[in-house]
Amino acid sequence: MRLVRTVSAALMVSASASIAYAGGLERGGYNVDLLFDPAPFAFEATGTYVMPQRKLDNVVGKNALGGPVPGASQGVKDTESYFSPRLGVKVGIGEQVDCLIDYSQPWGVHTNPGANWAGAYHNIETKVDSHNFGGTCSYKMQAGKGQFRVLGGVFYQQLEGFKERQVFFPTLAGNGIGRLDLEGSGVGWRVGAAYEIPEIAFRASLVYNSRVKLDDITGTLDLSRVPGAVSPPVTGRITPVFGATEMPETVELKVQSGIAPGWLAFGSVKWVNWSILQSIPFCPEATRGIACTTTGPTRATSLDLLYRDGWTVSGGIGHKINEQWSAAASLTWDRGTSQGFGHQADSWTLGGGVAYTPNENVEMRLSGALGILTSGESGAIVGDDGRVYGNDISYTFDNDLVGALSASMKVKW
Repeated sequence: MRLVRTVSAALMVSASASIAYAGGLERGGYNVDLLFDPAPFAFEATGTYVMPQRKLDNVVGKNALGGPVPGASQGVKDTESYFSPRLGVKVGIGEQVDCLIDYSQPWGVHTNPGANWAGAYHNIETKVDSHNFGGTCSYKMQAGKGQFRVLGGVFYQQLEGFKERQVFFPTLAGNGIGRLDLEGSGVGWRVGAAYEIPEIAFRASLVYNSRVKLDDITGTLDLSRVPGAVSPPVTGRITPVFGATEMPETVELKVQSGIAPGWLAFGSVKWVNWSILQSIPFCPEATRGIACTTTGPTRATSLDLLYRDGWTVSGGIGHKINEQWSAAASLTWDRGTSQGFGHQADSWTLGGGVAYTPNENVEMRLSGALGILTSGESGAIVGDDGRVYGNDISYTFDNDLVGALSASMKVKW
């Protein structure tokens, strides 16, 4: 049992680094694997640092009047590195019930090409952060050679962020940059089931995480640096705005098993409903009571994402080195969520990790990953609402690299 737990630890940390850069707004995603730890009490802390290197070429941007935008058009670095933490405490209650309380940052994005590139009227900087507080419990019962487990829980999610872009030419009245600041929160739930055979470290789990409704996103649209005569009444001032959207539901299947003495393998398939995030409109607070839509008369601005659903497939194998050390490797494919607008193309990531277990109560893990962000292009497309998106900018991108480092420690008794 100690052998399979040690190899399993290396596999899991190898996978965490490999899937740290996925499509849509995904960062850490959802993870309740700590719930399955056989110890009565377990605390785990994990941190993953991701370094995407996406660069844009052949950038052609349009200004507010449809003319060309001066600035860099080749090798524009669009992505920023980020850190994704996860904390969890698992407590066993009797022989059949386990509960997990956890904190994570499942969603986020940070693009920062700056103001001196040819796409400044499309984006200068966009950043979204999230905070997720969850509670999940499971009930297990004997079933054949193993145990069948059902689980369920709830989580509270907060999101906040901003976007800056050039709105108009710099004038004596200001630099013409507009800024949208937003925040919102909502509640989601999860259900799942698992079957485990501890003697061979077999586990198959299927977990569904619900959508999170952000029914009341609030914030401000700062166009105080844009001449008020350009597009009254929102320019030349700071305007409170509101909007609504949903964060996606997810379904994930995970399987792991001992396959030979000292060897363990795993695989996972995850679907994320990113296609619910298309164009998110925001309207002045003064217009509450009127439907805020992308084509409505009260729309002040919008966040245009136009994602398609995401799929992530991962597999790996681990091996015991000695009584305390094990190592593992994994390969992950993630289907890009962009569909002609944006640069989230498919990615392939190879991860490797080691786990050190000096005794029955402590596990320390370290892993890294190196991946390829595949090439593509972005331009104008027609959205579900009939509007044309991306006609203010076009660009291409080659195959780029992404790297990740992950460290974790678990204490249990």
